[in-house]
Amino acid sequence: MERFVRADLVASRPPPATVGGPLGWLRRNLFSSPANGLTTLAILGLLAWLLPIAIRFLVIDAVWTGASGDACRPEVAGRPVGACWAFIADKINYLAYGSYPAPERWRPNLAVALLALAAGWMLWLGAPRRDLGALFAFLVFPVVAYLLLSGAPSLGLPSVATGLWGGFLVTVVVATVGIVVSLPLGILLALGRRSTLPVVRVLSTAFIEFWRGVPLITVLFMANVMLPLFLPGDITVDRLLRPLVGIALFASAYMAEVVRGGLQTVPKGQAEAAAALGLGRSQALRLVILPQALKVALPGIVNTMIGLFKDTTLVSIVGISDFIRVLEASRADPRWSAATIPATAYIFAALVYFAVCFGMARYAGFIERRLAAGERR
Repeated sequence: MERFVRADLVASRPPPATVGGPLGWLRRNLFSSPANGLTTLAILGLLAWLLPIAIRFLVIDAVWTGASGDACRPEVAGRPVGACWAFIADKINYLAYGSYPAPERWRPNLAVALLALAAGWMLWLGAPRRDLGALFAFLVFPVVAYLLLSGAPSLGLPSVATGLWGGFLVTVVVATVGIVVSLPLGILLALGRRSTLPVVRVLSTAFIEFWRGVPLITVLFMANVMLPLFLPGDITVDRLLRPLVGIALFASAYMAEVVRGGLQTVPKGQAEAAAALGLGRSQALRLVILPQALKVALPGIVNTMIGLFKDTTLVSIVGISDFIRVLEASRADPRWSAATIPATAYIFAALVYFAVCFGMARYAGFIERRLAAGERR
């Protein structure tokens, strides 16, 4: 069979034209297809309509100073009135501390500073002795914070009843207790559910399935109303401690399932390789298996923490003066009666929760990229 082989060279052609810079980014990310282009244009049109309204209400027409709701009424101000930030400025201490005694508010301030220190020590990847940071965050900080907030007369700190705690302070306390308890307890439950000991496995599974099968609001009502009925008459449980215990146990069950999902992604050969190197089961678990599992489970862990922080608003239903409850109480003040007060209050609450949750999500994204979490190679 006769074959043809081309002897002359094909003329070289220039490489395909590529567009770099901002124009190339727009083409690749926003206008890569007709559908994506239409979606981008629709979103831009919606933002062009909403942003001027939001900026006018929140900034241009906003009222920044005033001693009462009169400053936020159009008929008194003589102009269109937007957000009444004067109301937030007047109530900011109540929103932050509730009825916590003013002379003692340095104590929650110090507790929050210690919380920031503990979080920074653990979350900063380049921090020295992060193992000590973990001990400080999970053992030392809870004790010191409790003494600061509740008081210790033997140390010169007057007692402050939890009924006086309120505002964002209670939200931080509930979220912090939930996170500090649920993470280690969730890890233990996840390990217990995978244990080879039948008793440990059955008890861990039963605990997880029970708390996952009950709505959080039911847990709070049970802890607040039903728990005292099962205790002797001479024993009382602090009103704030009841929902704290319920939320911590509830969050631990969800955290356990997230960690268990991470454990299932670790190949069995990792444990076998650790054993071949002479590591015991506890050493292999601590040094080989858990680091890999937690790296993969990091997005789910942070998602559970964010959900826990937002779910703290439910404690207001059982009478705890959290951030939302004191916001509602402030809004009901007749001295601050104006049409824009409710919208201002809820926008402020949304901004506070968004700032905290967005910060947690961005840090988790940074850690995920740093550790290449979720990559399957």
